[in-house]
Amino acid sequence: MEFREDILGAPYEAAELPLAPDEEGPVSATLVRRLVPGSQRAVLYLHGYTDYFFQTNLADHFTAAGFSFYALDLRKYGRSLRPHQSPNFIRDLSAYDEELDQAVRIVREQDGHTQLLVNGHSTGGLVAALWASRRAGRGLVQGMFLNSPFLSMPTAPAVRTLGAPAVEALGRLAALRKLPAPLNPHYVHSLHRDHRGSWDFDLALKPAEGFPLYAGWLAAIQRGHRQVRRTLHIDCPVLLMASTASTVTAKWDPALLRTDAVLRADDIAALAPRLGHHVTTVRIDGGMHDLVLSGPDARARVFTELDRWIGAYFPPVPA
Repeated sequence: MEFREDILGAPYEAAELPLAPDEEGPVSATLVRRLVPGSQRAVLYLHGYTDYFFQTNLADHFTAAGFSFYALDLRKYGRSLRPHQSPNFIRDLSAYDEELDQAVRIVREQDGHTQLLVNGHSTGGLVAALWASRRAGRGLVQGMFLNSPFLSMPTAPAVRTLGAPAVEALGRLAALRKLPAPLNPHYVHSLHRDHRGSWDFDLALKPAEGFPLYAGWLAAIQRGHRQVRRTLHIDCPVLLMASTASTVTAKWDPALLRTDAVLRADDIAALAPRLGHHVTTVRIDGGMHDLVLSGPDARARVFTELDRWIGAYFPPVPA
């Protein structure tokens, strides 16, 4: 596997992972890495919806703690999106197993790491949790850190239930049908330094207005949520973090800078016990949806709690 300098520049490298083609043509994912020489511990990061890896402060924290850092831009997201593809589109979340399996083989077999921590944010948290449950018993993952994982739709239970059959049928019959999905641009505005935030990222890869919402993708997400509600079987320690509050607004509100403006944080926390038998839940006061991009105080608590959990449940490999 050939790694070249990533779009973030050194010390980040990236390699294309060729995947099986789908109905839109050739497909690939992108694995980004930042190695810590001599380390046997690694973290693999999965981004959220309408997202890609740019959170270098997260990589800084892990590499300072002695972890080699890897990030996977899933098919049709970020670095992996090609002109012939529908952004973010997938028919079933299990299809992501292909790039996850490839990435883990590189981390463990090619690069020689013996301990793996999987870190998923939002949709990446759902994808990672489902994959880890399907791979339970193989010893591939020694720990998981889920940052505001997308475990439930941010709608009332009645709407979620009554709409599911119709979405499932449309997902089968017209998977590429675009659905109305007014994405609130103020969430991205709360993050990007050109608006009201502090962070720099490519607005072509993570646009404020989002990408189209496809029926097949939404049906796949709903099936993933049903699996979570029926209980997963992740067999390693899990750290789940979520904000202490959520905000729903169609206009700018300063609360967007200190709450989850995408998902219902209380729903995330309530579903944590469904992931496995060893789950630690931490609520972050002042946390945004992507907790590691929160304000300084909330972000500091995220990393303090992460370090505490790693120290307790993810001991270093003996020399």
